[in-house]
Amino acid sequence: MKITKILTFIIVSTMLCGALSSCSSDKVKTSKNTAADVKKSSLADGELPTAADLAGVELEDAVTAKSGDAYLAIADEDYKMQYWGGSDENNQLTYDAGVVHIDKNGDYTVSVNADTKGLRYRATGNPDTEYKPKGLGFLAVVINDGEKAVPDAIITVKSVKVDGKDVELKKKNYTNTESGEVRSNIFNAWVGDSFPADARSAEGALFNDFNTASPAEINDGSYSAEVIGTEAFAEWTKVEVTFTVSGLAS
Repeated sequence: MKITKILTFIIVSTMLCGALSSCSSDKVKTSKNTAADVKKSSLADGELPTAADLAGVELEDAVTAKSGDAYLAIADEDYKMQYWGGSDENNQLTYDAGVVHIDKNGDYTVSVNADTKGLRYRATGNPDTEYKPKGLGFLAVVINDGEKAVPDAIITVKSVKVDGKDVELKKKNYTNTESGEVRSNIFNAWVGDSFPADARSAEGALFNDFNTASPAEINDGSYSAEVIGTEAFAEWTKVEVTFTVSGLAS
């Protein structure tokens, strides 16, 4: 009887030791995870990673538009992946953004690039997981602080490209000043046909004496806040817009 109890004790003890050994092994494996590994599983959509989260990961430069800089304001169809000229949690496409300084008349190009470790990290929590924004909610060329820096600037969109392919320009764009910025809508469904009183183009003002009840002759339906359609934006990586700036003193 005593021998049986002893054998039972030995068997149970062995099973417990095995279980404990297994648990101990799992803990060791977990302890080898980096801070970035832990963060990947808990990062909220668009949350800005910290330096500790990105230990050992080299991200592209985050780009912030300064006064007088033009940038490509953009948002996907759900407004999850965006760029508004900044680098905070609402500017997921800040990495490798193409921003240019406007100081004279001429041709310029602005862009955003979703094929970056920074965007993939903010979108998925993993800088190596492929991610492409879907759809288009907003697109415009914006000159930061343009009302002060280049108040007379007129933007004429020459081309829009998605992943290297030209997108048809169905209408002509106009320029206006809003919240201190000079901008030209390329796709803005919120505006419709209600153009601002200061809407202007290289051909002239769209309204006489800033009176929206008195459209100018050139305001004949050819201008729009929706210059392009959204078909080419089903999934996209890089968006580029080339435009001409005119109206500035030489």
